This record gives sequence, structure tokens and C-alpha cells, in this order.
Amino acid sequence: MSDNKEDKKQIRVWCDGCYDMVHFGHANSLRQAKALGGVLIVGVHTDEEISKHKGPPVFTQEERYKMVRAIKWVDQVVEGAPYVTTLETLDKYQCDFCVHGDDITVTADGIDTYHLVKEAGRYREVNRTAGVSTTDLVGRMLLLTREHFKRGDKEYTVALEHSSNLGTDSTARSPYTGCSQFLPTTQKIIQFSSGLSPKPTDKVVYVAGAFDLFHVGHLDFLEAAHAHGDFLIVGLHTDLEVNRYKGSNYPIMNLHERVLSVLACKYVHEVVIGAPYSVTAELMDHFRVEVVCHGLTPIALDADGSDPYKVPKQRGCFKVLNSGNSMTTEDIVQRIIRHRLEFEERNTRKEKKEIAQMKSTQKEHIKQNGNCEYKAYSG
Repeated sequence: MSDNKEDKKQIRVWCDGCYDMVHFGHANSLRQAKALGGVLIVGVHTDEEISKHKGPPVFTQEERYKMVRAIKWVDQVVEGAPYVTTLETLDKYQCDFCVHGDDITVTADGIDTYHLVKEAGRYREVNRTAGVSTTDLVGRMLLLTREHFKRGDKEYTVALEHSSNLGTDSTARSPYTGCSQFLPTTQKIIQFSSGLSPKPTDKVVYVAGAFDLFHVGHLDFLEAAHAHGDFLIVGLHTDLEVNRYKGSNYPIMNLHERVLSVLACKYVHEVVIGAPYSVTAELMDHFRVEVVCHGLTPIALDADGSDPYKVPKQRGCFKVLNSGNSMTTEDIVQRIIRHRLEFEERNTRKEKKEIAQMKSTQKEHIKQNGNCEYKAYSG
């Protein structure tokens, strides 16, 4: 048994992609890829390559490199990875094989970006995370709906709006740009969790917020907070609480999605799901919190008009951190709105390419298996 574990440690796994607006779907595919070997190398494409083959990315390449480096299963990031994965790339980084999700990725010419490694038998596939994609998140911002979070007895129901060409739900034509409702499980949370508890000697740091559309501003803040202690706990507010103090259709990502996005960050040890907006004495005592941090963003009052950080301030353990990064979730939404037409065009082009690729796959299936089996396959 130990020999198998030792063999696995020697296996080097390659993943690549755009990793734009890095979310828990990306993190989950990387988690699965890491489980297939001992070392995970992740190649990230440049802005120029993405614009050529797919359309404009939301985040810059430097932002995307930084985000991928912070995912806890990633051992190394290769900047400017080629859009088409080659055997030369795998060999250069001494990787045994390449791993990708079970969706379709094609170049501007409609060519499968993994055809070379597939032909060489150096390709493995993992399950794509249903219910989320960058396309879906962009659509939520543009449509300004609240369909992604629910109230009361409708909290776990699925109510979908038609999404035109934005691909925000299962009514979209493509099965890859169209997304089903994300259904959380305890198993998924366990897979993302560190599983660690603070040691008696650990200094516990607590931060709280929405952490919506997890981005480099959040990342830099969490890194700064982590530096103030040994064990970092993040309190995530409920969807209704976030909507109370942010308004509009915030949060863009619902609580379940935000939990996994934050848990994937290497600086985070634990998450409080649906944390109280005010940091209470009970919460601090229960988790043995010694430091409570907040960034430079304005602090909204609680629903009753009180200061949510009154208790940690009274205890003399409240710190305001300047992470050096002023990015907010609102900034990301504004980027999307400014380039709305470009993103709509990008989503339309992506859907057309995927449909063309699926038709090509179906034709190949007919050749190999005959019409009878194809009917079952396509139906």
C-alpha cells in the first residue's frame, strides 16, 4: 500500500486553461486533478491568446496567475501556457499526463485544444462541476436577477429565467454554457475543507464578509489577515444579509457557492457558514478568536443600527488592514457592464463552437457505431 502512495507522489499532473473569474468549479477540477498524482502544474493562458480564441477575459493575466497560485491544490503555475496543449509542453514540465473537465474546449478554428495529448494517450478527464461557469456568472451580473439565491421555504428550489444568449441557466442551448442549479453536499464541503482544527497554541484570526465573486482583492486581504495569526476563520454572511447591506442583485454567488470558493483559498483554514453580521462575544469565545480584521472598505451598520464590530473593539483586538489592493466585487461588475456587448458576443461565439464540436463528435459516433446506436446516444 505504501508503495502505491510513493508511486503517486512521483506522478506530475498538468492542467491548463483561462481560469477567468476563478470560482469553485475551477478549484474542484484542480482538486480532482491533484488527486490523480503528487504534483499539480497549472498552465494559464495569456490575455492575447484568450481574446483570439474565446473573447475578452474579465480578469487580466496577472490577476489570473495570482488567483490560481492561491488555490490550495496547485503546486506550480506556468504563465503564458499555449492554448493548444502539446506533448512538448508536458515533457518540458516533466508531466505524465494532462487533465481537463468533461466539457469541450476549442480554438478559434474549432479544433479540440487537447487533440494532441488525447491521440498520444496522455489525457485524463474529470467531472465538470455542474451549476457554475464564468459564462453563468457573467450572465447573473448582466441580467440583474436574484434567481441564484432564495428565501425561506424556497431556499433550495430551482426557478430559472430565460437567459437569451447569455447562457445563465439550463434553457441555454449548449450543455456547457448552460448551467444547472448547483446542489451542495456535505461531501463536497469535506473535500474542500482543510479538516484542521486550531492547536491550543494557535492564534486564531477572524474575518467576515460576503466574499462574493472571489477575486484578487479578497485574496490579498486574506493573505494579510492570515499573517496576523496561525489559524484563519472566515465568516460568510447569508444571501439575505448581503442583499440587505449591498442591495441590487448582490450577492452574485449564493452562500453555498461562496463557501466553496473561500475554502479553496490556501490562506483559509475554516469557514463559518451563515455567520452573524455582528461579531458577538459568543462567536469569539467559541472559536477562541484573538484578532478580528476588516479591510478598508466601509462598514455597514447592523439592521438595528449598531456597530457590527463593537465587541472586538471593546476587547481591543480589532484591526483594520490595508492589503494594498482596493479591488471590490462592484469593480468586477462594472468591468462586465462596460464590456457587455463584447461578453454577449463571446458567449454566442462559444456556444456556436461547442454545438459544432458536438455535431462533429456525433458524426464520428455514427461512423464507429452505426445509426441505431447514434439515435440512442443523441436522444
